[in-house]
Formats: sequence, structure tokens, C-alpha cells
Amino acid sequence: MKSGREIVEILEAYDLTGSYRAAAELAGCDHHTVARYVKLRAEGRSPEERAQRSRPIDDFMDKIEELVARSGGRIRADVVHRRITAMGFAGGERTTRRAVAAVKKSWQAGQRRVFRPWIPEPGLWMQFDWGEGPRIGGRRTTLWCAWLPWSRFRVVIPVLDKTLPTIVACLDATLRRLGGVPAYVLTDNEKTITVEHIADIAVRNPEIVQVARHYGTTIRTCVPADPQSKGGAENTVKIAKADLVPTSTNLLEQYRKFADLEAACRDFTDQVNTRIHRDTRRRPAEALLEEQQRLHPLPAAPFTVAFGTTRRVNWDCTISVEGVRYSVPHHLVDTRVWARFHGDELIVTAVTDTGPTEVARHERAQPGRPSIVDEHYPPRSRQADTDERVPRARTAEEAAFLALGPGAAAWLVEAAAAGVRGVRRKMTEAVALAKLHGPADVDRALGTAALAGRFADNDLLRLLAHQRDDDAAPTRASETHSLQPGTSAWSTFGTTTGEQ
Repeated sequence: MKSGREIVEILEAYDLTGSYRAAAELAGCDHHTVARYVKLRAEGRSPEERAQRSRPIDDFMDKIEELVARSGGRIRADVVHRRITAMGFAGGERTTRRAVAAVKKSWQAGQRRVFRPWIPEPGLWMQFDWGEGPRIGGRRTTLWCAWLPWSRFRVVIPVLDKTLPTIVACLDATLRRLGGVPAYVLTDNEKTITVEHIADIAVRNPEIVQVARHYGTTIRTCVPADPQSKGGAENTVKIAKADLVPTSTNLLEQYRKFADLEAACRDFTDQVNTRIHRDTRRRPAEALLEEQQRLHPLPAAPFTVAFGTTRRVNWDCTISVEGVRYSVPHHLVDTRVWARFHGDELIVTAVTDTGPTEVARHERAQPGRPSIVDEHYPPRSRQADTDERVPRARTAEEAAFLALGPGAAAWLVEAAAAGVRGVRRKMTEAVALAKLHGPADVDRALGTAALAGRFADNDLLRLLAHQRDDDAAPTRASETHSLQPGTSAWSTFGTTTGEQ
């Protein structure tokens, strides 16, 4: 094979002499070589083109092409080698691998899928998909990921299941976050959306059709097992999982509570919607303001049929379902909520200004055994029935006594528990003594009396006098102390000293 410079010199020599033999003498090569390069140039072919020599595997190329086409380009080279070896091929496996690779490349070039760029229109499409969320307390979570293709606005909501009521709640919350309803909603072919396929035609779930009709949109699904038809939603899921699910690459800490994951999702959506998008060179939140003009208006009331049956929240922050009481957050008292069973769990949903929200989730309970969650009640109401009540003044006399200090409150609690007679009279005496001895000394004496259990008529005066003369801390006999005389005098009875 001649180099490029040598080929140019041969062609120049031929152009100068017009003779193969004369050009060969000038270029220092054979005249047949000169003739070959001149012929290639005259045919418009590259002078550096090498002639394809016949190979032993050429007789089996038709069979290799047939096997590659039948397998859809997936057959392995070792399988092809065994097949053609049985047919009489005597070459090596390396030759077969090269031939199969060339045939596959040619076959794929003819079968390659060509995509037409999708240019979204404002207000026309919204896509959503599901992503595997982090585990919280050993329980699986799921990320609802929705986006508008035109404005690139994203919404991520964490949930605990993918049932139809949850889909409705997420859809309503997303649409209210967007401020309108697009013409079409594109998603995957799950059973909550598509019941089955008949002749490649998706049969819709009638309940999701009612939901779409309520919001004035149309539910569309992508081609099964074809993520390219909804690549935008797939990328939204990928980005959300990369930033929200703890892995060894992002070093995120595990979420201790579901509320922590909800807060992280809110922060994530705020972050991605307020930074400049790489393709549009605009912030999605700003583009959404323009797209909202093309969105359909939202219905005033959300679709609530899928949330279960309605229940009125009682004043004890509970609802009754099948004769069993379940607690709900205290701010929902005297409002209406929706309750439904999902497996062994009761899910309670409330509709707020921002859309449907899951407010409580209980394990299924039995009649006579209510399911009460302490976090549903304010801190003051979580005290046990045996906890002591804090004194609160109802009259002027009670206020004057409690104003002496914490010792007065402790004295009242202990005296009431001991069943002391004339408590109000003794409270009035304590207020009068405070004018003579000072409120601080009287409050200290009352605290000492409460600690020592001294509630007699003159005990407060004696304690005031004791405080004036001695600042020693009061002592109180324990349960093991007794005033009964002991038998220590008999300890030496019968000893030698005693006999003498």
C-alpha cells in the first residue's frame, strides 16, 4: 500500500509523461501500479481504497444476515459461530465475531428509530410518573413527580401508596399548585389508569375517567414499555431521586419522620423552579406565569368521591368508623373529613384550601379499642388523668393567696390532697401574715409546710418563727421511720455480763 505522497507523485508522473512505463520509471514503481491508480482516479474512487479480497466466511454471510434479522439484532457471535461451523465453516471464532458485528451494525442502521423533536405548546400537556422514595422507619415511600413540558415547572409530592384516592389527591394538589388545568395529562399504564389493552388500545379505568371529566382534562397514556414517549417525566423522577433519596453519592441523612421528607420535597421544588433552566434559559416559575394564561380554570371543589365516606370530627378529635373511634389532628374539630380503608389501614383525608391532604393513618382497630395518637392533641391535653392540676384563681381571695408564690400553690395542692379542714380560713390567715412578715417569708413557710405536711392551725406561725431563728432545711420522716420503742435493751439478755 503506497502512502498518500507516493500516490500523488505517481499521478503527477503520469500526467507529465502520459505513459505508464515512463511514469513508472520516474516514480520508481511497476507500470501496473501506475495503471491501477490512474484507473481509480478516472472512476472517481479514492486512490487509497483497498480491494476487498475474498474470505472463507463470505459464503456464509447470507446465513449470518438471516440469523441477525431473525433475532432482532440480539444473537450472540458464539451462537452464530456454532451454527455456521456445523454448516462447514472452518475459520476461527474471531473472524465470525467481526462478521457478526459488521452485520449487526448494518442491520441496526436500517432499524434505528428516528425521533421528531417534540415542541410543546403552553397549556397543552402535563406529565406525571412515580419514583421509589426513601424508606422511613422501615416503610416504603413513593414520590409523585409531575411537570409541565413548556414551562419546565415541576411538582414533587411524597406519598405512602399509589392507590386511586392518592392519585386524585396528588393530581388536585398539583393542579392547584400550577394554578390551572392543562388539556391533556400523560402518564404510565398502571391499573389505576389503564385496566387492560385490547388490540393495542388502552381501556381506561372508569373511575379515573370521572376524575378527568371533573377537572376538564383528558388522561392519555404512553406506549407500554416505551419510556421515550414520556422522557420528560422520566427525567423529573431521576432528578428528584438523585436529590431526595439518601445514597452513597449524595450523602443525605436518613429521614426520621415523614414530615421531614415532605419538607425536603417542598425545598426541592422551590429550588428547581426558581433557577434558570438549561434549555429555555428561563426560570420555570416565571414561565409558569405566562403558561397559566393558557390553562383551563380549576373547579372550586376537588373530586372527593374516591376519598371514601365522610365523617364529622367530634369535639374529642375523633371520628367513628365501623363503631371504632380514630383520632385526627385537633385543628379539624367540627369539620368534615373523608375516611377509607386501604388494606389494614384507615386513611383520613381532609380538603383544605390547597387541596386534599392525608391527615391521619391508623392501623385497623377493633370495637372497644379506639386508636388514639397523642400527636393529634395539643400538649396541654396530653396530660394523664392522674396528673396534678395547676391551681387557677377564681376569686379575689384565691388570687391574693396564689400571688404569694409557688410555695402557696404547693401548700394548696398538698392540703387539698390531705383533706385539711378550714383551707379557705387558713389561706386568709396566710395573706394577713404576709402583710406583717412579707410575702417571700410566708411563701417560704407555706412551701416548707407543704413539704413537711404541717397543716395545723398554728403550724404556719411556728414555721415563720423557726425561719427567723434557724435557717436549717426541714426534715420529714420517711416511711421507714417509727416512733414505737424498740427492743434494743433486750440485746444483752442471757449474756455472761447479764447473769452476773
